[in-house]
Amino acid sequence: MNINDAYSIGLMSGTSLDGLDLVYVKLNTQHYQDFEIIHADTIPYSKKWKAILQKSIDFSKNDLIQLDLEYGQLLANRVTDFIEKYAITKIDFIASHGHTVLHQPEKGITLQIGNGQVLANKTKHKVVCDFRSQDVALGGQGAPLVPVGDALLFSEYKYCINLGGFSNVSYQKDGERIAFDICPVNIVMNFYASKLGMEYDDNGALASKGKLNHILLERLNQLDYYKKMPPKSLGLEWVQKEIFPLIDKMETDVSTILRTFVEHVAIQIASIVEKEGMVLFTGGGVFNSFLMSSIRNFSSGKPVTVSEKLVNYKEALVFSFLGLLKIKNEINCLKSVTGARKNHTSGVVYDCKML
Repeated sequence: MNINDAYSIGLMSGTSLDGLDLVYVKLNTQHYQDFEIIHADTIPYSKKWKAILQKSIDFSKNDLIQLDLEYGQLLANRVTDFIEKYAITKIDFIASHGHTVLHQPEKGITLQIGNGQVLANKTKHKVVCDFRSQDVALGGQGAPLVPVGDALLFSEYKYCINLGGFSNVSYQKDGERIAFDICPVNIVMNFYASKLGMEYDDNGALASKGKLNHILLERLNQLDYYKKMPPKSLGLEWVQKEIFPLIDKMETDVSTILRTFVEHVAIQIASIVEKEGMVLFTGGGVFNSFLMSSIRNFSSGKPVTVSEKLVNYKEALVFSFLGLLKIKNEINCLKSVTGARKNHTSGVVYDCKML
């Protein structure tokens, strides 16, 4: 890593299980907004891995330890293939989010699998990972982490909103960065689309044909989470406890469920984006035209069109950036965002150990 430029491979696996995102980025170590996504890919999970990750929330402690090692090996294989595909020669470090299996910060629990030492040994590169555990140990939510990147890489936007498994928002208020999970998005919609044999609702085609279940919509909007003040975050556990049982009790038609849930997402996002201003939307949900149209109908914010590469790979980019901040020993986790006792430099660094 020279004085001005750092080259990193960033890895991100989201709760919607679309696949593993990989980016090769050039970061300016002095002027953070001067970055470049050079190469980027999404590698879908095999049916076997998707099933394992879906069920991993119920694994025993020993099974999770083994899964951590095996998933670390999977990440190493994907990184090696990525390096070979693009003939990448300059790598200062790999930054890996891992895959979240457990996230119950109120109980002091968060777990992202993908063993950093395995990844470092197999790729023979420095690895920065485990970005959430320290924050939870400091009394924080361990999420969201991307807002540091929003503040330093995308400061021209009034709001930064990601539409992934969950929607989350980041914005500046009274000199502090405020950020939190807004509501579930693809983690719910993909689940119900899968009941019709689809991985996702392409462009919201199913949702657009559905009817609005007003009673279900009202019940969704009344959930206690939405009344809480930030910092706050969501996980699969909450969806399984609060969302799925409520929907399954009140509606069976998939198109109606999707139509109603799109409306729910749009209403929740609009309740946050209350003022006009440029809004950076990223994440897979941006490509759901029916969802985006619904958000525009409810919100006064102005969505800004950015490159497809940034829409798809912003989170992986930001984790590379968080890795850079960790290596530089600069703050990459904000107490105003997570509720931790202090701002801090989170993550664990693994160097390759020749065995």
